[in-house]
Amino acid sequence: MTSRRAFLTASIAVTVAPFGAVAQPPAKIWRIGYLGPVSPSAGARLLESFRQGLRDLGYVEGQNILIEYRWAEGRPDRFPALAAELTQLRVDAIVTYNNPGVAALQQATRTIPIVVANMGDPVGSGFVASLARPGGNITGFTGLSEELSRKWVELLREAVPKVSRVAVLTVSRTPAADTVWREIERAAKALKATAQRHEIAGPDEIERAFASLTKSRAQGLIVLPHAVTNARRTQIVSLAAEHRLSGMYPDSQYVEAGGLMSYSANFSDLHRRAATFVDKILKGARPADLPIQQPTTFELAINLRTAKALGLTIPPSLLLRADRVIE
Repeated sequence: MTSRRAFLTASIAVTVAPFGAVAQPPAKIWRIGYLGPVSPSAGARLLESFRQGLRDLGYVEGQNILIEYRWAEGRPDRFPALAAELTQLRVDAIVTYNNPGVAALQQATRTIPIVVANMGDPVGSGFVASLARPGGNITGFTGLSEELSRKWVELLREAVPKVSRVAVLTVSRTPAADTVWREIERAAKALKATAQRHEIAGPDEIERAFASLTKSRAQGLIVLPHAVTNARRTQIVSLAAEHRLSGMYPDSQYVEAGGLMSYSANFSDLHRRAATFVDKILKGARPADLPIQQPTTFELAINLRTAKALGLTIPPSLLLRADRVIE
């Protein structure tokens, strides 16, 4: 009797086990699109911050998440085709971090969630209905460039008190750039200085712009954030040194390349936090209901080697406030 019962139990176990195994659903592998405005090497630091943010949340590339990478290589004209490629892959969400990239994705899809690690004036640019309730398929972070722009003027003047004419290098006319320009102009007037706007349509016009701002006797330089200027930051920093211009830049990578100063949101932190938005969306949240967030950490970087080459003495009070000092 015992042997018969054991036989029946074993038979049932063998019969049922395969059905139980089949009933287990395969682990979901999410697909994320990543649209970088620059080259893979130029965007490596920010990308790694985003990937670290995903790892912190339990996502492992190749196991439960796949990332489709596309890079514009500093050419905004490539965004529409790259955006179309990503949307055709039917990814679960797309991450990017500048306004031209967002605009291209907005044209390519109104359904795939888009998480932006850094965008300027999202309401004025037409990306979202409001910061509190974005209302569409776009959410993420604003880099607050329009508010930081006042600090750019003030910090440049603090570092170089004699600056009275400040050239502002910007790419084309966009709502975000126009907002930043107005703030810079107001801040300059408050300090009894003059801001001079110099626009370029693309990288081929950078040298012409420097020739123009030299003729206008600019003493200082502010570079506005854009994929074109970021991709050509080494060239811009070199030209600023050649023309002996004290520069304020929108990213510490310019300072690492030899620029004088930068003041910005901590972009690595924004990329890490962008992973939390992706996580919420993959778990069912709608971008329309995820409020646009603002930076919580900022970074002031100063290159003392460049200051010395320009014959400048950076005030100790400014050095004490710096998060990074390159000597």
